[in-house]
Amino acid sequence: MSFAKRIQKIPMRRVALFTLALLFTTHFASVCTESTAMMPTITYPETKRVDVVEEHFGQKVADPYRWLEKDIRNDKEVAAWVESQNKVTNAYLNTLPGRDIFKERLKQLYNYEQFSIPVKKGGRYFYLYNSGLQNQQVLYVRDSVDSAGRVLIDPNTWAKDGAIALAEWSASDDGKRVVYAVQDGGSDWRTIRVLDVNTGKVLDDEVKWVRFSPTIAWAKDGSGFFYSRFPEPKQGDPSQANVANHAVYFHAIGTPQAQDRRIYATPDQPNMLHTSDITADGRYLTIVSTPLSLGNTLTVVDLKSADWKPRKLIDTVDNRWYLIGNVGTKFFLMTTQDAPRFKVVTMDIAADPVIRDVVPEQDSALLNASLVGGRLLISYMADVKTEVRRYTLDGKAEGVVKLPGIGTAGGFKGKQGDPETFFIFTSFNTPSTIYRYDVASNRLRVWAQPKVAIDLNRIAVEQRFYNSKDGTRIPMFIVRRKDVTTPAPTVLSAYGGYGIPILPDFSPALLGWVEQGGVYAIANIRGGSEYGKAWHEAGRRQNKQNVFDDFIAASEYLKAQGITPQDGLAIQGGSNGGLLIGAVVNQRSDLFAAALPQVGVMDMLRFDQFTSGKTWVDEFGSPAQEADFRNLLNYSPYHNIQSGKAYPAILATTADTDDRVVPGHTFKYVAALQAAEIGDKPHLVRIETRAGHGAGLPTDKIIEKTADMWAFAAHWTGLNVGNGK
Repeated sequence: MSFAKRIQKIPMRRVALFTLALLFTTHFASVCTESTAMMPTITYPETKRVDVVEEHFGQKVADPYRWLEKDIRNDKEVAAWVESQNKVTNAYLNTLPGRDIFKERLKQLYNYEQFSIPVKKGGRYFYLYNSGLQNQQVLYVRDSVDSAGRVLIDPNTWAKDGAIALAEWSASDDGKRVVYAVQDGGSDWRTIRVLDVNTGKVLDDEVKWVRFSPTIAWAKDGSGFFYSRFPEPKQGDPSQANVANHAVYFHAIGTPQAQDRRIYATPDQPNMLHTSDITADGRYLTIVSTPLSLGNTLTVVDLKSADWKPRKLIDTVDNRWYLIGNVGTKFFLMTTQDAPRFKVVTMDIAADPVIRDVVPEQDSALLNASLVGGRLLISYMADVKTEVRRYTLDGKAEGVVKLPGIGTAGGFKGKQGDPETFFIFTSFNTPSTIYRYDVASNRLRVWAQPKVAIDLNRIAVEQRFYNSKDGTRIPMFIVRRKDVTTPAPTVLSAYGGYGIPILPDFSPALLGWVEQGGVYAIANIRGGSEYGKAWHEAGRRQNKQNVFDDFIAASEYLKAQGITPQDGLAIQGGSNGGLLIGAVVNQRSDLFAAALPQVGVMDMLRFDQFTSGKTWVDEFGSPAQEADFRNLLNYSPYHNIQSGKAYPAILATTADTDDRVVPGHTFKYVAALQAAEIGDKPHLVRIETRAGHGAGLPTDKIIEKTADMWAFAAHWTGLNVGNGK
């Protein structure tokens, strides 16, 4: 599980798929040459080509694998293609000697206790827990802060294959009920149920067609909850349905969903996504509405009013606005208005909403902020490392929260008058640990700290900076064993999109590579928000090439600095990061020995035709606009595969239930790779069943997939598997 998932109720812009990457050891030339000669010849399945050519703005574009966009579960021809591809891929992976070694070691590394930040409601403490190798996290409750926990919801009992997960959840203000979402087979769709905490009984309430509802917010009196959903799909498979007209609803406990009250929607802007939450005092419902990428509007509903009429406080999407908390009618907000790295302001909604600065923009990007214990606790990214600073409510600086080390901290949630709060701290060589923090005394103590099956004192973490093509200074983390001082096979990873920062995070998979003597590197390229709004803007829409240039420059830097052998670099990224990998392989195939694109957006001319793809237009641009079309066509992975060039070994991964980035993206991309004259290295696809975009994937499937990817990359980068003891 990524660090972002462990931190509850952080802004949507922080939620993202953490791309993993790993690295390898020395002796590349002799090992790779010898093992390559022993590898079997691969015969790819025959893939039908269709005569589809479309004209866009006077330019003809062929799409010979359009038929692979059909849903695997409803089309026999696509299902047969998937089966044949998996058969070839599995046969190849079975020949890799490091596969079983990785699998067994990963089981040991994943077998450690994992806790989420506890949420205090009605004197009780609710939290997620995994004892180690459980496929899904279990919801627990403690009746006091240090008492023994008891199981409330165990999703591991819901399905034999472990593929049904507990997704979003929320405890009522009195701690008597929990509303929770069920995620089946990795789908983005959710079904909401309600549990009585005292009896353990699941109530009759059932709410369907919930999607992109990161918060489920209880009314203060426990009478019901607010959530976000789409209309019920009219026909066909809902996993493949286009989604539009997101709306916020209220469900009253004990009533059928048909009676749910629609609170807010934007029918004139059907691609907007709406997320609601309730202020700590229970008085106001706040609604953030966004086209996903650039900014958001902000709407408030006074729940003491009779009509619950929405009132728009911010009506443009030029900037980002997030509620920190409130003291009566005074709202504390973080915003990028006139502050690309965010600042904290107040707005008194009882009068004309005049915006007043409280904590001005700093030299570091503001990551998150909380109003708890009569203080403002503000987390900043200082060169991608967390600093937590304390302020009074009028903006006076009061020092810092002394963190356990250099890494990533998040949480600090609670009510304005709470004396305590909790936070999570993690880094590449520090497992996620939960701390209880006393606001008044500025002291912290460990609440839950896991033990892991690796000597973390052997692991070194270093941050370096390098220059991109245009001279921009880019940070990069490098993780390796302390005794690895010569060039070692390396996996480089990045994301570069949607304003999502990639922060230091503990990963058993990462350490599985590093302890073998390899190097892991993650480049904090533009497109994220590591340095605020401007960093995102520099990698968005017409500026997307900067993202690829930053990544290519990182690859060249690793080799020039003697960190990575000339023929020892593998690259990996997921989702928007999968697009990154596909694009840079086309542009600089000579740099890479292996590539691992995961659930990537590979067809940039048709991404907006599937499921939630229309919500990505603000990030990528619209294929229906000529300037955007030409920019998208320039880097679209599917359209820019170049016959006559030698490509690295490629193992693409996707899943049959991915209803965010539909698997057709990867299917078409791999079919085009296999048809092109790009050398003799394998170009394969691994298609997971009963899985989606990543969330809710069972632990055993994570281990299986990771072992496959690492064994593949190890072979082509020369990792001497078994060298980690």
